[in-house]
Amino acid sequence: MKYMMTYDLMETIRNTNEWLGATARAMSSYPAFAMWPNPMLELTKAWGEVTERTFARMVAKPDWGIPSMSAEDGKDHVVAIRRVLERPFGDLIHFRVLGRHERPRKVLLVAPMSGHYATLLRKTVISLLPDCEVYITDWHNARDIPVSAGKFDIEDYTLYLVDFLREMGPDTHVIAVCQPVPLTLAAAAYLAEEDQGAQPRSLTLIGGPVDPDAAPTEVTDFGRRVTMGQLEETMIQRVGFKYDGVGRMVYPGLLQLASFISMNAETHANAFQNQIMRIARGEASDHDKHNIFYDEYLAVMDMPAEFYLSTVERIFKAREIARNDFTVAGRKVDFTRITDIAVNVVEGEDDDISAPGQCLAALDLLTGLPADKKASHLEPGAGHYGIFAGRSWRDNIRPLVLDFIDANSRRPRKTAKPRLKAVETPPRKPTEPDDEVIHNPAV
Repeated sequence: MKYMMTYDLMETIRNTNEWLGATARAMSSYPAFAMWPNPMLELTKAWGEVTERTFARMVAKPDWGIPSMSAEDGKDHVVAIRRVLERPFGDLIHFRVLGRHERPRKVLLVAPMSGHYATLLRKTVISLLPDCEVYITDWHNARDIPVSAGKFDIEDYTLYLVDFLREMGPDTHVIAVCQPVPLTLAAAAYLAEEDQGAQPRSLTLIGGPVDPDAAPTEVTDFGRRVTMGQLEETMIQRVGFKYDGVGRMVYPGLLQLASFISMNAETHANAFQNQIMRIARGEASDHDKHNIFYDEYLAVMDMPAEFYLSTVERIFKAREIARNDFTVAGRKVDFTRITDIAVNVVEGEDDDISAPGQCLAALDLLTGLPADKKASHLEPGAGHYGIFAGRSWRDNIRPLVLDFIDANSRRPRKTAKPRLKAVETPPRKPTEPDDEVIHNPAV
């Protein structure tokens, strides 16, 4: 119970700030105050509104909010979320477009477990839905998982991916984003040796740390600077009595959020100050750019302690994936056994989380894979977020990924029917925070 007090203390601070914001907003909205207009009342009300919303979002899982799809028949088709496979630490879900013929491209998006929910890939999902049957790994918040469910480390994560791929079948195309890239590669190698019939047709690996030492960044430097004992002592806490996972050892979401914000503290401070002024002037709205971005950015989840610690120790420090020395359930995973899964690597030129070269190292591991089944793309001027959800993804990377999928599919690409188009907001101005750093500096 050593760290339960600090976990509850963080939650108490969060809850108190949410209450202070709500109180300030409510008191500044008394009708009697309208008799004596005062700019300070408007500023206090605006501060309260921003503060309440900010701290409330930290413990709320965002909705997917997937829009309807307008089809060639002129109708809007509802997008239903179906759980295909349920597990204690994460589910395999399918975004099913009701009333639409099944698309030939079947895609599994492997979402990161690095602080944010899988909804971080909402824009990626929306961009793929018109042309693909989209599935995604929906990881659960560790604070809500009872201790009786057991542990969850990087080996368990890999075996979850193996189960998901077996469930989806061999005609699956996998797109892994950031943190899960090396473990997705490990799952593919595991299947190549244990169950070749369940292998995916292709892997698209986007900005992940296959070899962290290939191009050092602040993230890799952090992994080198601290010892595992220091990490366990300073980062790991026990879930408090408020949640179902009481007693579970976790890397708390609120602690992760502090790390996220510290990387760009001045940028975030200016963003919140500007939002307060916009609300005071009556220029803000519930779904403006600030709220859309921060509603997702501030929603963080606890990670199982064993997953966080094993990621740092085995992926970053020991470089087990990069050295082809990774084991799962006591058995060595050999990447040279991958011989017929097409692999595409995508990196961003300005990615300061997984710098160019870290993900490309995957191709060097695949010595048994023919050269014509390997591909790579370096997106000029793109940061980490942009290569899977920003303008670079929409304009350049997504078409390349779809072409790669088609080139490695058993079924030919259908061109007789026009593509569906997602109903979404118009493109944002160049000031949108497409390349905002929103990943854990330790993972």
